[in-house]
Order: sequence, then structure tokens, then C-alpha cells
Amino acid sequence: MTKILVVEDEAIIRTALRKLLERNKYDVSEAPSVREATSKFNLSDFQLIISDLRLPGAPGTDLIKLAGDVPVLIMTSYASLRSAVDSMRMGAVDYIAKPFDHDEMVGAVKRVIGKANSQKDAARPSGDDSKVTGMIGSSEVMKKLYSRIAKVAPTDATVLVHGETGTGKELVARSLHEQSRRHKELMISVNCAAIPETLIESELFGHEKGAFTGAASTREGLVAAADGGTLFLDEIGELPLEAQARLLRVLQEGEVRPLGSVESRKVDVRLVAATHRDLRSLAQEGKFREDLYFRINVVQLELPPLRDRGRDILILAESLLERYCQQFNKPGLKLSPEAIQAITTYTWPGNVRELENAMQRAVILCEDEREISHDLLAIDLDLVRLDDEDNDNPYAQAAANAVRSQPRHKDPNEDLSLEDYFQRFVLEHQDTMSETELAKKLGVSRKCLWERRQRFGIPRRKSTVK
Repeated sequence: MTKILVVEDEAIIRTALRKLLERNKYDVSEAPSVREATSKFNLSDFQLIISDLRLPGAPGTDLIKLAGDVPVLIMTSYASLRSAVDSMRMGAVDYIAKPFDHDEMVGAVKRVIGKANSQKDAARPSGDDSKVTGMIGSSEVMKKLYSRIAKVAPTDATVLVHGETGTGKELVARSLHEQSRRHKELMISVNCAAIPETLIESELFGHEKGAFTGAASTREGLVAAADGGTLFLDEIGELPLEAQARLLRVLQEGEVRPLGSVESRKVDVRLVAATHRDLRSLAQEGKFREDLYFRINVVQLELPPLRDRGRDILILAESLLERYCQQFNKPGLKLSPEAIQAITTYTWPGNVRELENAMQRAVILCEDEREISHDLLAIDLDLVRLDDEDNDNPYAQAAANAVRSQPRHKDPNEDLSLEDYFQRFVLEHQDTMSETELAKKLGVSRKCLWERRQRFGIPRRKSTVK
């Protein structure tokens, strides 16, 4: 049976929580303070610790370090974005505001314990994260990526890196090169989408003097320049079919023949290709050579989008903030709680590249000497995630929980309940106002607006309002 420790100084709440959890088949122990919890129990014996933030003596967050690998869920009646995010930064696995809903508490407990168990069962990568040059993140999806890179890098296997634009595909390619036996040789990077179709074959495979109009001298191609090293072809899906045929020969025969030449040259090149497109679908449509697709898809590495990287998002944002503060001589800047909420709930369609731009812009434009406000990030609120739960992003959960817990005040001149006022306002204005404008007028986040729509059964209408 799963063992849970409840640390709460108010006996009524402590007893009620114990009974709630016992009804759900958990083995529950109690303590009124951090001191008694550590003196009476071995914290490592529990699968979860639920603690109030404000306790006599030491705060509940002290249990985070004392508990080691045991997850700690923080609850408090002092709900605010700052205390929520601060708790998560210290390592709390989740945050719930009192008075809590029983279903919400049980759901959080099940989620935390389930996630902890799955992490224990998952294979742990043995490689050091620092081997992936320039990449920051310790989420499970990134750990799996690091592990696969460490396994395939020492080989000469051709690798296809797939991921959305701006996720860092070239960093993966460079890491593969630096961890390979070819690391002392050159890595040649080519963006296939950036070279005109009429020049791509000449650039890749070289040409002889007089091979075509304008070929005034013999030129070595980039494939030959990468001999002994690694050739990285970014956006390989944009490579013309004629160039694809030549590349296939390089991979199959290990030789390259420049344009206008009758002789071929042997080359030893390891190919790493990258794309954001579905090459298999392109091959079926005849827009990409199927034989080349199977030849380059020996090992495929999937680079996750930023929105799926959980707490990595905030870690990356703060790392970029530190970098740009140094670059623009603005030391000491911090992200405001509202900025953190925006960063951790935004979908980031441009991924890490878009985050870099947002952080750089915010630092440049910031006139406050302490905090960066959310408006400086210029985030499109229509692209904020509206999913009910974001299990991989505890910062977003904490921020959303804190926003939901804030009291809302109705107009004293209106004889309406909060629920009635909400429903009437939305129904009266949703045809003339966007979701962002509705949320702003109601004093709630767009996530909260969406949740209340679900609760009251008010579907979102398609509107022409931008």
C-alpha cells in the first residue's frame, strides 16, 4: 500500500486529509511540524509527502531537501503566483491552495505517485547531459534523447534528426560529431533550403572548369570537403530530386563525381540529415526519393518541441535571461510571476529560437531594474495552452492553480451570483469580443475562462473578432 505523510499544524485539516486519503486506499501518517516529521519518521519510507507551506518552526518547503527523492506536494491558504512558483523552484512536485477540492487533491496525489512510479521504472540514461553541447534540459524526453545520442554517436551510422523548426537540430548534429571518432575532422553544415536549386548540385558535389556557364574554375564540393568528417544536411526534404540521386551514390558507393567530370573520387563521410517534414509521406507522393529515405533513415532521433519539455522551458528561459543580462549589461533582472506563467503556458510554435528572441527582446526593452513583465515578452495569448492539465509542466500547473484560487469580486450593484454574472457576460459579449478580451474584462486568465466554459457548458463560438 502506498504510504503518504501529511505534515499540517491544524489538527482539523490534518485529520480530514488523512480520512480522505485513507478512503482512497492510502496508508497515511501525520505530523504537525517539520521537526516532528523528521524525528518521528524516516522520510524515505514514504512515496509522497503532503505539507502545508507555513508551519511552526520551519516552513514545509524544508522537507523538499530533507526528503531526497520523495516527492513533496505543497498546500497553503496563502495562494499567490509567487509562492506557487517559488515552491516549484525549490523542488516541490505540485502546489494546491486551501481550501482544496477533495477531487482535486485525490487527482493530484494519483498523478504525482503515478509519475514517480513511472520514472523509477524507466531506464536511466548513463551519459552526462553536458556532453550535448549547447543543449539545456533534464526533462524525461531530453534524457532519452541524450541517451540515444550517446549510443549512436560513436558509430558511423547515418542519422536522421526530425523536429520542428527552432528545436535545435544542428546542436544534435554537432553533438553526434563531437562524440564520434571523427571529432578531430571537419563538420560541414549545409542548409539545403538556403541554396538556390540551380546551384545546390555544384555546391554539394563540386564542378570542373567549363562544366556550365559561369564555371570559370574547378571547385571542390562540400561533400568532398567533409571527407573524413561529418556532413550535416539541414532541411534535406528541400533537396531537388537530381541532387538526391547524386547523394544516394555518395552513400551507397562512397564516392562523389563533380559536375562535368568523368572521374569519381572516393570519400569517407558520415551523413547526419535533419528535417521538419514527413519524408515518408513525401516519398509516397513522389516528392522525395524512397530509396534515399530508407538509406538515410538508419537511426532516427526525434527532437521534442519546446511545449513538450515541461520544466525545461523555465530553466531555458532563465538561462537565456542570464546570458542576455550579461550581454546588455543589465544584471539582476528576474522574471515576474506573470511572465513565468506566460512562458510556461505558451505553446512556443517557434520553439527555442522563438524563446531566445523573446528573452532578448524583453531584456533590451526592460526599463525596470528588478523584474521583466509579461508584456515585454510579446506573447500571443491566443496560443496559450488551454488543456485541462499539463502533467509535464509543474510550473504551469502551479501558476494556474494560484490563478484559480484568487477571489473574484462581483459588482455590488448587481443582484447576481458570480456564476450567473460570468455566464451572462460571456453569452452577451462572446460574439463581439475575443477570448483574450473576455478574460481580461472578467479578470481571469484565458485558461480559467476556458475551464469555466467547460463547467457551465458554454461552448466557445467561432468569432470574426481578432
